[in-house]
Amino acid sequence: MKVSELKYERLSIEEFAAEIQKIIAQVKNASSAQEVMDARNRCNDLYIRLETAQALSYMRYSINTADEFYLAEKDYYDEVGPQAQNYMLEYTKAMLETPFRREMEESGRIIPLVFRSFEVELKSMSPEIVPDLVEENKLVSQYSQLMAGMEFEFRGEKLPRPMLMKYAKSPDRATRKEAYEVLGKTLQAHSQELDTIFDQMVHVRDRMAKKMGYQNFVELGYHRMGRLCYGPEEVKCFRDNIRRDIVPVVSRLRTEVGKRLGVDRLMVYDYDLIFPQGDPAPKGGKEEIFSAAQAMYHSMSQETGEFFDFMLETDAFDVESRKNKWGGGYCTSFMAYHQPFILANFNGTSGDVDVVTHEAGHAFADYKTANNKYVVELNVGGMETAETHSMSMEFFAWPYMEHFFGEDAERYKFMHLLDALSFLPYGTIVDDFQRQVYENPDWTPEERKAAWRRLEAEFRPHICFDGVPYLEEGTRWQYQMHIYETPFYYIDYCLAQTAALQFLLESRKDYDDAFRRYVRFLSQGGEKVFTDLLREAGLRSPFEEGALADVAKECEALLKNLEKTAGI
Repeated sequence: MKVSELKYERLSIEEFAAEIQKIIAQVKNASSAQEVMDARNRCNDLYIRLETAQALSYMRYSINTADEFYLAEKDYYDEVGPQAQNYMLEYTKAMLETPFRREMEESGRIIPLVFRSFEVELKSMSPEIVPDLVEENKLVSQYSQLMAGMEFEFRGEKLPRPMLMKYAKSPDRATRKEAYEVLGKTLQAHSQELDTIFDQMVHVRDRMAKKMGYQNFVELGYHRMGRLCYGPEEVKCFRDNIRRDIVPVVSRLRTEVGKRLGVDRLMVYDYDLIFPQGDPAPKGGKEEIFSAAQAMYHSMSQETGEFFDFMLETDAFDVESRKNKWGGGYCTSFMAYHQPFILANFNGTSGDVDVVTHEAGHAFADYKTANNKYVVELNVGGMETAETHSMSMEFFAWPYMEHFFGEDAERYKFMHLLDALSFLPYGTIVDDFQRQVYENPDWTPEERKAAWRRLEAEFRPHICFDGVPYLEEGTRWQYQMHIYETPFYYIDYCLAQTAALQFLLESRKDYDDAFRRYVRFLSQGGEKVFTDLLREAGLRSPFEEGALADVAKECEALLKNLEKTAGI
């Protein structure tokens, strides 16, 4: 069945409540472990129905944010979702309190990690914050609709932001500068809305945290992310590793790029371009990219080939950019149908290829883990684990880049690796900015912008925003959707990037062995925590002091080698 043909059916909160209350009673009144297991299976089936309905409605809203029916459905789940969470919380409590817990763990009926995840879930939700969650959802929708509907007038055309940013990679510096000026001025025209929405978000999140007894939202935010093997202290160590071992290398490499571009001062509008003659772009449009991707996945392994065929046969991609379409990219899965789906906004740049590597990495994980025993409770793992699936697939695609970029394949690899390293300081800025904001919820918009500028100076000292309208004030974060929509998610990308870089380095030594370890890492889903999966795959944890020193050194050496092979 094609994705467009998947049946959508609202699961009402009344029906959900009636069924989950019966399940909770069954857990509480159970006279055997088997009765608890039967209740757990009923709950999982119910949750799959809810998740599928929510995912389908959101997908159809995001492909056209002006669709009144699916906008209403999305708003419905925004409204009742916290109530459903509250009912699930009661189920979680019942499962944690059942006298048969130890028996189920020791007999292997349910692994202990499921109960650990339940314990974290209890720390992230409370009946008293349900109204605040509804308010938060409404604010997220306001921001999403504002950004999706925002048009950027560039040289007589009104463009969505993804299409505008195509010009940020122009070899012509005046064009790049103009694109960023349009970006800044358009955001500035909406600055009051952007500041107001975010301020309200910060305060509602802070209010929730304090109602639950936390000092601020940071701790609650970590629990909401479901983190089972690290917390703020480990992330602080990771930030120190980035500052000490990655920032100097990136600054050095980016300064060299600036010299090749012929600029005395590397401006923000120079940062998207790597090569003076223009960065590698795909040799063809959508059809050529998907044809090359299909050949790549068939060559990579039998199971990846079968997976990609399935995605094409079910029309599980929406990649054209258009007005009223959500401006980012994502992979989701419709659990009841075992169907992954990918949304993106092609714009003719190398980012189009990243869709069939990065997002397809997510989809492959969904495909591989669809029948895992604990996929409902543990999904494909924490978000840092999920992002390892996608970012690593980008690098396992390297041997096939000629099919996408022709003679520019080596230049693409150089650009890709440099971008991956450069992302680490930026992603760390995003994360630490959020920490500071939620530790200081009463900051004014000006104080938040000043904090962003300080972090830019610390983690990206080689880049300058001076003279760029609005962005020079410290507002780059306002179009980083994760900051508004999913607080504390972004560090997961950074953690995953360090794992993906290690997979890349391992694949250069023995591709088949590295790919085998990757597929095993991916196939286990959430049944092991991130740090254990890394250890099993023979990779270092990014939380260890000095863990990134060798990664930085080896990646810099690889980039120097690529400079030679690409004739840079």
